[in-house]
Amino acid sequence: MTSEGNHLDPENWDDFSRDMHALMDQCLDRMKQARDLPWQPKPDDLAERLALGNAYTGAGAAQSFEQLAQDVMPYATGNTHPKFFGWVHGAGLPVSVGAELVAATMNSNCGGRDHGAIEVERATLDWLLGVSGLPETASAILTTGTSQATILALIAARNRQFGHDVRKTGIQTLPKVAVYVRKGTHSCISKALEAIGFGSDSVHVVDTNPDMRMNLSSLAQAVAKDRADGRVPLAIIGTAGSVNTGSFDDLSAIADFCAQENIWFHVDAAFGFWATLADSPWSQLANGMERANSISCDFHKWMSVPYDCGACMIYDRTLHFDSFTSRPNYLAQQDQGLGGGDLWFCDYGLELSRGFRALKVWTAIKSIGVDAFSKSITDNCKQTALMADLVNASDHLTLAFPVVSNVCCFSVAHGDVNKIAAELQINGSAVFSTTVIHGVPCLRAALVNHRTTSDDIHQAIAAVEEAVKRA
Repeated sequence: MTSEGNHLDPENWDDFSRDMHALMDQCLDRMKQARDLPWQPKPDDLAERLALGNAYTGAGAAQSFEQLAQDVMPYATGNTHPKFFGWVHGAGLPVSVGAELVAATMNSNCGGRDHGAIEVERATLDWLLGVSGLPETASAILTTGTSQATILALIAARNRQFGHDVRKTGIQTLPKVAVYVRKGTHSCISKALEAIGFGSDSVHVVDTNPDMRMNLSSLAQAVAKDRADGRVPLAIIGTAGSVNTGSFDDLSAIADFCAQENIWFHVDAAFGFWATLADSPWSQLANGMERANSISCDFHKWMSVPYDCGACMIYDRTLHFDSFTSRPNYLAQQDQGLGGGDLWFCDYGLELSRGFRALKVWTAIKSIGVDAFSKSITDNCKQTALMADLVNASDHLTLAFPVVSNVCCFSVAHGDVNKIAAELQINGSAVFSTTVIHGVPCLRAALVNHRTTSDDIHQAIAAVEEAVKRA
């Protein structure tokens, strides 16, 4: 049978199937060998190899897949390796490779309409909300990550504060607002305020206690002064797992203050949300989070789901819906058929075109189980405590801040921490990031990798000590 038109499917499906199976084998081989594949610098000529200037005539799947395996896959971030402790990058899951394959095959748009992918996301979010402890009135949506989730949460806070007409009239006539964060809060807060028009000057940084928790007295003074100056307190941001030290604010105390002052309470729980799955005492770190008006978190960090996938949770489903729903006539609801369904996620966020992110999360939870994730998260907390013990026992290293959860920061006796970090990365020993604690440059380890063992911790600290000796 022939037909007119140009088509983009393979000319020979048997050849394509063979090439796909070969690529899949190489992907799985890489995952099986993750322990032996630390980060490596990309070649100087990689940009030239990957340039598409001559791609007017396609090279075909076989050649393209070969280049994926040879010129792309080897030069990853390195976060699949068990001694990758830099920043907070999840380690990935083999089962999610299968989920991503199915998601790409289905090519579902999860902005709305009545189809199976919507039910997968519904089930995933129902599970997430159960973990959060938010009330039954709450709703949620999957996002690219906490940065996007924070924008959604602050839009909902704005609409509750000023009414839904602000969606039409904008913020031009509104009073100045203030959003309260403690020192060390993630930069996504100021970016979110820039995105929704209030500007980063709306961020009011309050002091912290010696334990790096938000100082409630400083917060109360800041709120009182801003109100006296005519500024409207829009939201208070509690941190569940800080970027620098992994510390958790006293979320219950902040919730009390927000209830007393009638201020929106948002919890930035990008990775710390998942401490709720850990054993005691770490599971108690996030107590009070369930009282928030909104929560943001990431699946691609401590849950190791492949990038990207985060979530925004809001305590009031009606408010959430009213903050984002917008249905032009071409998106009108049908009573039956594909245009039906009681849940369109475009009504709960900014995106109409949305990928099938939920499938890789659903597959991870369904196949691995919550108990296994709980054990892995608990292991990371124990391993971080072990790292702190090794640092304290070292003549060359000094712990910069007591370990609270899964982040360990320490200074070196001599040498430049940036050069030491780069040396360890390049020689494949371990990946640390760098930060500054109380004015002192430090190496920083954030443990969210399910492949990490106590042996890896011992080897990494030994490698740091040797690098310090050479410095």
